Amino acid sequence: MTQNTNNRLKGAFWQIALQQQWLLPVFSLLLFLAIWQLLYLALDLPPFILPGPSMVWAKFIEVFKNGLWWRNLSYTLLELLLGLLIGSLSAAVLGYILSKTPVLEKLLSPFLVASQSVPVVAIAPLIIIWFGPGLFSKVFICALTVFFPVLVNVLVGIREVSQDLRELMHSFKADRWQTLRYLELPAALPVLLGGMRVGATLSVIGAIVGELVGSDRGLGYLINLGRGQYDTALVFVAVFSLIFLAAGLYGIVLFFERRVLKWQTWREV
Repeated sequence: MTQNTNNRLKGAFWQIALQQQWLLPVFSLLLFLAIWQLLYLALDLPPFILPGPSMVWAKFIEVFKNGLWWRNLSYTLLELLLGLLIGSLSAAVLGYILSKTPVLEKLLSPFLVASQSVPVVAIAPLIIIWFGPGLFSKVFICALTVFFPVLVNVLVGIREVSQDLRELMHSFKADRWQTLRYLELPAALPVLLGGMRVGATLSVIGAIVGELVGSDRGLGYLINLGRGQYDTALVFVAVFSLIFLAAGLYGIVLFFERRVLKWQTWREV
């Protein structure tokens, strides 16, 4: 009788968890913290190698109260938003132009491929040297990281528009602007927003790479500061802040995608 009751309780728990999908990430987070705490207690390592969750939380409260956390988080967030906006817009414009001019695409394709074959971390020092360690260089690195995924998605989205629909727009004597507004943009929007979701997470990588190479502000600066002082708890605070930033940006793009694409049958991601 007790075994049947336990099985029913377990089944009810998982049924509720599947219905309330926010419970699954919470459960995985609690499980991660529990495993982390067990490793901290079992390995008995010094705090500068592996601090416990409570030590990281105490460090977060400390840097939050003295303003160090928010000052650097806001700087990184500004870089992310500017880089994501500039990279996405420039990629969307260039992607549309290349989709209409195949000759130009073939001409620029070696440079576009080369720009992505070289890791950002390899060219970040050059960008810092050329443009200085200020905000512009960090935004440029971030935009460069976002640019290529969005560009590819725009090209794919525009080219996947049905030729029958194009001929239909032509039969209605629609000009290029009307075709873009009423056909190509709605048709390419799902693929474009999918690229922006990828770009939102990659923008965090671009911003942090620029800050790690040379900066006196930002979460990358906090990582360098904690590493130099063997303050591993501070490094953990900065890393977790980056994770939540990436998750937040991804969630914003996903929410925007759901709102804009209501006309489609939504498939949960």
